[in-house]
Amino acid sequence: MTTFSFLDDYSEGAHPDILSALTESNYVQQAAYGEDTYSADATNRIKARLGSTFNGAIHYVANGTMANIVAISSCLRPHEAVIAVNSGHIVVREAGAIEATGHKLITVPAVDGKLTPESIEAVLSSNAHFPHMAKPRLVYISNATEAGTVYTLPELRAISALARQRGLILFLDGARLGAALASSKNDATLADIASLVDLFWIGGTKVGALVGEAIVVCNPALADDFAFHIKQRGGMLAKGRLLGIQFQELFGVKNLFFENARHANAMAAKLAAGIVSHGYALDAETATNLVFPILPDSVIAALKEHFSFHLWAKAGSECSVIRLATSWATDERQVDAFLARIAQLANAAKGGLRPVDESR
Repeated sequence: MTTFSFLDDYSEGAHPDILSALTESNYVQQAAYGEDTYSADATNRIKARLGSTFNGAIHYVANGTMANIVAISSCLRPHEAVIAVNSGHIVVREAGAIEATGHKLITVPAVDGKLTPESIEAVLSSNAHFPHMAKPRLVYISNATEAGTVYTLPELRAISALARQRGLILFLDGARLGAALASSKNDATLADIASLVDLFWIGGTKVGALVGEAIVVCNPALADDFAFHIKQRGGMLAKGRLLGIQFQELFGVKNLFFENARHANAMAAKLAAGIVSHGYALDAETATNLVFPILPDSVIAALKEHFSFHLWAKAGSECSVIRLATSWATDERQVDAFLARIAQLANAAKGGLRPVDESR
């Protein structure tokens, strides 16, 4: 039976404009290893959005785990550690990739998926018995978070100010940065982020690229020899043009990076509103392209006959949280079909519905 996937935001291939650009440039000879004209133009287009004071560097790698490994390991000495929330992507979704580079992860509980200045201060206080403890040195945040929430500009400024005051490196994982910047809850720009963090990356894979992420090194002190780290970690593609061409399109005249993210967010918002309208609660506010409904297990089993999604967590003896992820290519007709099925199931089992929690 054919099912429609809400498992992730990269079930589809690439935006047609990106595929066309790759095809049209196929026989044009270019320099290798990211020294091509496409990558140079993509870098200029991104820099135009980073503010006039940006004085760093931009590099391209194929995937998010590589971006995290290279960015984090390039900054740290062997005894230095990373501060992250316990739900952070590098903590729970990357098979210990950062620990495999030799760096300890010091985790704290998340607040709506986010790291807070208070949590950072607590880590610094409880990990200061030097040289007997790993030294907290890098602060890891992701925007959007694993819970689909978004850091506000005041929150980013507070974490940045603390990091600079305490001599910490601030790193932002931007796998879903497009979704965060396109969120109705967002009040920050790419230029704001570039001014507040030491390095971050712009996710392309989850916003319409075939593959590819752009690492932005904002702190010039960290930019020296950065390409060596990419090469040593196996992240430097001989055909680096493939990454440059895609970011050319994402930040081109059609503004695909933001338009694709807006579509994904709009589809998630429609899912969330429809699910709530049928009497079910959400485990987290829908701010980006991730939706976390709380549904009876019987309803989940019936939905799985036609749709695929992640079972996220138990929410009682007979209910669970699922995660629905929408993408740049999510067909609105499939959103409508999902909500129609929810309506059928709700009407068939009204006595077992979980009431909407109006306090959320």
